[in-house]
Amino acid sequence: MNEPSALPSTAAEELLRCWIGLDPHSIGEAAIRRAVRLRMLSLGIDDVPTFVRLVETDKTERDRLVEEVVVAESWFFRDHQVYDHLRRFVAARIKARPGDPVRILSAPCAAGEEPYSIAMSLLDSGLQPEQFRIDAIDISRVALSKAKTARYSPNAFRNADSGFRDRWFRMDGGSAVLDESVSRCINFAWANILEESFVTGAIESGRAPYDVVFCRNLLIYLTTDARSAVERSIDRLLKEDGIVVLGAAEPAILRGSWVADSAGSTFTLRRGVSGERARWPSLAGRSALPAPRRPKPTLPPAHTAPSYPVPSPQRPQTRPSRLSPPADPPAPPAPTPTPLAPTPTPLVSPPTSTTSADLRCEDSGGGSATKSVLLILAEVNALANARRFSEAIALCESAQKDIGPSAELYFIAGIMHQTSGSLAIAEDCFQKTLYLDASHDEALLALSLLAEQRGDSGQAAQYRRSALRVVERKGDR
Repeated sequence: MNEPSALPSTAAEELLRCWIGLDPHSIGEAAIRRAVRLRMLSLGIDDVPTFVRLVETDKTERDRLVEEVVVAESWFFRDHQVYDHLRRFVAARIKARPGDPVRILSAPCAAGEEPYSIAMSLLDSGLQPEQFRIDAIDISRVALSKAKTARYSPNAFRNADSGFRDRWFRMDGGSAVLDESVSRCINFAWANILEESFVTGAIESGRAPYDVVFCRNLLIYLTTDARSAVERSIDRLLKEDGIVVLGAAEPAILRGSWVADSAGSTFTLRRGVSGERARWPSLAGRSALPAPRRPKPTLPPAHTAPSYPVPSPQRPQTRPSRLSPPADPPAPPAPTPTPLAPTPTPLVSPPTSTTSADLRCEDSGGGSATKSVLLILAEVNALANARRFSEAIALCESAQKDIGPSAELYFIAGIMHQTSGSLAIAEDCFQKTLYLDASHDEALLALSLLAEQRGDSGQAAQYRRSALRVVERKGDR
């Protein structure tokens, strides 16, 4: 058999655009050509028109092509602050409606890391399985099969402490196996949130409407039309007072009257009431903005007072067959300024380790006091949550003078400048972040978004490619 010629990109792109709403720029034309070439080799086909006819009529082969391009990459407790906010929201929901189980949808769910994280988070907060229901869908049958097996490699536990592993997993050879009491909490199913049949079926079956819809890092991969279709689906699937959880880059993509659920939960949205306005620039009418599905480490939030009551944990803190020894005790919580409003889920999160990030600063008595970057970021976090951006930015700048350049401080300052509308300054902060940490994929993503906003699609694409390369390298570790 001859080496098959690559399927013309326009044909492959159109097929994937129709089936799953994929914007080809989000993964690159080369990735699509490679996927097509692999399928043609596997089938022993070297005639492009024959392959096109096959995938248009054979659902199994269509799914196999989709598997080659889908990004089913995730890990447990990705963005801890999201789960902190979820626990508070669910606790308040159950208090208000004690007889009504909270309904949650995870779409897409990848290999189950997100829905299982949701379940573990709620169980750890003291809830019983009958108090919540979690549906999880994905278009990848391979990912769903892995999710149902509930066996994970160490790579699924990056950016997370070991506490939940000790409680909910046991080792079996080189894999971590999830406790059945967690896996039984999830209803996995193959489905496409773009399709009307899924939405109608969920509503007619009584699974929907949902109190919470997780739809993180999907919109960034889709065409403008597909984004609109997903937003319509979410609007129909979500209860009137429910919340939707998006990825970091995605709130600005939505067209509807969505607003942050609280001042600091910038990626957790609800429907706005009359007079409320979103606090981010709209990107709804722009071309799709690809981004990695693996952000830089996100870490536990500062210890601040929640805006919702949190039930006391009632689960046992130890379980047999631990994966690893208990983690070192966490650093003590930082003192935080009194916020102007009830403290929401943190906008930014401090690092958990300060081994190499301690700084020295002179106290008022002329002595030496040790102050870690952890404490600085906790203070910045509290100010940001209170919408006191100018003070938070000033604190970042003063800390940079005390300790020298810090990638994390530059990045957080950039986020706050971006939120407050100072886009040029934000871009400079993100560039400095990359100068100090060239593998900071969140900074690359932020720069891609800013380039897209100012109409520089070429520069935006370059940042996207760089971010995806960083993500791939991290996945190989």
